[in-house]
Amino acid sequence: MISFLPPSSRRQFLGRASCAGISSIPVLNTLLNLSFAEKISAVTAPTNGEYRALVCLFLSGGNDSFNMLVPREPTAYAQYQNTRSNLALAPGSLIDIHPTGQPDFAVHGGMPEVANLFEAGHAAFVANVGTLVEPVQNRTQVSTLAKQLPLGLFSHSDQIEQWQTSLPHQRSGIGWAGRTADLLQGLNTNQKVPMNISLDGSNVWQTGSEVAEYAITTGGAVALQNYKFGWQQYDTGSQSFSQGVDSQLALQYNNVLMQTFNARKKAALDAYNAFTTATSAPLPGGVTFPATYVGSRLQMIAKAIQGHANAALGAVRQTFFVNWGGWDHHSGVLGYQAQMLPQVSAAIGAFYSALTAVGMENQVTLFTASDFGRTLTSNGQGSDHAWGGNQLVVGGSVQGKKLYGQYPSLALNPDSGPEANPLDTGSGRLIPTTSCDEFFAELALWLGVSPTDLPLVLPNIGNFYSPSGGSAPLGFMA
Repeated sequence: MISFLPPSSRRQFLGRASCAGISSIPVLNTLLNLSFAEKISAVTAPTNGEYRALVCLFLSGGNDSFNMLVPREPTAYAQYQNTRSNLALAPGSLIDIHPTGQPDFAVHGGMPEVANLFEAGHAAFVANVGTLVEPVQNRTQVSTLAKQLPLGLFSHSDQIEQWQTSLPHQRSGIGWAGRTADLLQGLNTNQKVPMNISLDGSNVWQTGSEVAEYAITTGGAVALQNYKFGWQQYDTGSQSFSQGVDSQLALQYNNVLMQTFNARKKAALDAYNAFTTATSAPLPGGVTFPATYVGSRLQMIAKAIQGHANAALGAVRQTFFVNWGGWDHHSGVLGYQAQMLPQVSAAIGAFYSALTAVGMENQVTLFTASDFGRTLTSNGQGSDHAWGGNQLVVGGSVQGKKLYGQYPSLALNPDSGPEANPLDTGSGRLIPTTSCDEFFAELALWLGVSPTDLPLVLPNIGNFYSPSGGSAPLGFMA
C-alpha cells in the first residue's frame, strides 16, 4: 500500500536537499564488504565525547617541496645551491626556522605564517615522504627491479590515487580516510552529517566501503535546485518540482534498491538542514581569512568545526578534504611558487587562529599531500616529476618545531662511476626515506584507529612499522 504525507509537512520536515551529498553515498557497498566488517575490532568511545578531525590539503600536480623546505646548514645549503642551479632560492629570500635538536632549515620566503607556527611548536615537517610498497635503499634496487615499486611511479593519476589510497601496489577506488571512517563512524552516535566532508567534490581519499564524502561548497551545503519549503503561488515550475520530490520521498517502496535510494535522499535533506544551521553562526571576531581558493575553503571548515564544538552536528570524528590544483610547474616554478605558497601559508595561519579562537586547536590536525616531489635538477625553466617530497603537519596536538623522517642528501649521482647519493635515481628523483604508510599511520592512530585495526586501513604498514611494537610510527602526534 502506498501512502503520502502532505507536501507542506514533508517540506517543512526535510528542507532542501544536497545533490552532492546524495550522489556521493554508496548504496549497496555494505552487502559487498561484509568480510571487511567482520574483521573490525571493538571501538572504544572517546572520553567525554572528545572531538577530533583531520584536514587534508592536497596540492595536486606535484609541489616542488625542496623549495618549500630548504637546508640552512652551510655545507647542506651549498649542496642545495649546486644541485638546484637556477631553481635555488637565495638565502635572503628564505625564512629561517630552528628545529629542536636538529640543524637549521628554512621555509620559502612567502610562508611566514607557517614559519611562526613551526617556531611556536604547532607545526612540523615530514621529510622525503612518498609512495612505497616496501623499503627501497638505492637506485640499483630501482633500476634492476630488485624491489617492488609503485605502479605508474611518475604518473599524476596513479600517484594521486596512491597518496589517497595508500595502496601503491594496486589500483583502488577506496581511500585510507574512507577505510578509517568505515571503522570509526560508529563513534558518531548522534551524527547529523556524514563523517567525511569534502570542499572539492568526489575524491578517492574519503571513499570507503560503507561511506563516502559529503560534498559542500565554500558557501556551505548545496541545496537541491528549485526545491522550495512552502507553497509558491507564482512559481508553478518550482512548485510542481517540489511536490514531485515530496511525493517521491513519501513513497513506501518494496524494491530494496529504491528503499535505499529514498532513505539516502532523505538523509541528505536532513544533513543539509543540520549543516546549514550549524554553520550559520559567524566565527569569533579577530580572525580574517584571505579571500583565496584555500582561504575560503579552510574558513568553511573552521565554521563546520565550530558547529561540532557546539555539538550541533553530532560527530566526534571527522575528516575534511581540500584539493588545490596547478602545482605541475615544468616551467616558471619560482614565479608560480612565489604566488601560490603564500596563499597556502596565509590560509593555514588564519585557520589555526580560528581553531584557537573556538578552543579546538588540539582537536584538529591539518596535513599537506601532493602527487610526488619534483626533480632537484632544473629542466631550464622548472622541474619535472619525481618521487619523494616534504609535507607539512599543523595542529595543537602536533609535536612541533621538528623535522620527522630523514631529510635526504641533495647531492646528485654522476652519470658513471660510484654513487654519490644512493637515493638519487637520476636528475634528483629521490627515493623516499619515509613511506606514506608511516605518515598516514601516525594520523590514523591519532584519529582513533586502534593498532590492531591499522592493517585494515593501511594494508602495507607491516612492511615499515609494527603496530604491536608500542612505539609511534614517526612520533609527530601527541
